[in-house]
Amino acid sequence: MKLILGYLREYIRGLNMKVLTSVSLLMAVLIYINYSTGIERHLMAMDTFDRLAGYFCFFLFVYGSAWLLQFLLVSNVSYPPRFFYVLLIACPMIFAIKVSADDIARWLTAGLEEPWNRYGYLTLNWPLKCLLAWLLVLLVWRLGKYEGPVAGTQRRGFDVKPYFLLLLFMVPLLVFAATQADFQHTYPKVQRVAFIDDYATPSWPWKLLYELAYGIDFLTIEFFFRGFMILAFLRYAGKDAILPMAAFYCAIHFGKPLFECITSYFGGAILGVVVYHTRNIWGGLIVHLGIAWLMELLGGLAQSGSQ
Repeated sequence: MKLILGYLREYIRGLNMKVLTSVSLLMAVLIYINYSTGIERHLMAMDTFDRLAGYFCFFLFVYGSAWLLQFLLVSNVSYPPRFFYVLLIACPMIFAIKVSADDIARWLTAGLEEPWNRYGYLTLNWPLKCLLAWLLVLLVWRLGKYEGPVAGTQRRGFDVKPYFLLLLFMVPLLVFAATQADFQHTYPKVQRVAFIDDYATPSWPWKLLYELAYGIDFLTIEFFFRGFMILAFLRYAGKDAILPMAAFYCAIHFGKPLFECITSYFGGAILGVVVYHTRNIWGGLIVHLGIAWLMELLGGLAQSGSQ
């Protein structure tokens, strides 16, 4: 735990406060606009290709604006080489594709009988999107001629204890979040497959499979945001890649409860700092996946308590 705190202290000491203030203000304004007008809700209501284009433009605006603020506010900054701009475009495009690729799982499960077609779609969607995002990241990684394992996925040993301690410190915040109405409306995600109770006895193995598939989405998030978006930009920006990533990461939470969205900005930055130092995504995955499944547990408990 001391090691992680040391990483954070070092990062904070080196932060350009003008950049931090500007990017944080940008995200505060966008969060206000989203929760007032429903940016994310309108994007999700679009047809597949319109949604893809809409998310790409939105993510590019957020991510590009964060980078632009750094270029404008940091003195003596040099313009990066051409592949930097390839990455700048590729990151919003890959994640827009990931968000909009629901039709693949829907097509693969369309032939199943009701309700297994619905269950199959909901359970298969996350693993398929993970595979798609991985292939696209791998393509860009190869184009950039990066060395070593892709996006921080090396199997080097690391001490898991600090990450479980960090997860433990998150529990009070999660308990507080579980008292909020928007949290209780959103979680647990497994309630989306509650209909399986009428078709499978016992139903818990099917719900467990759904939870495991849900967990795969956090592998996607970690290798993309921390592994790819930090480590691919190291050669161009070093630790300055962390804040734009955190802004982008916050933007993908615009459909989540407000408290979760706000904390994602800071949580994304913290996990980015860890990967910057360790070059490894697995510790961050422990924290992120632990939080996700704790939210499922707390959401289930809150739901049971209200019945």
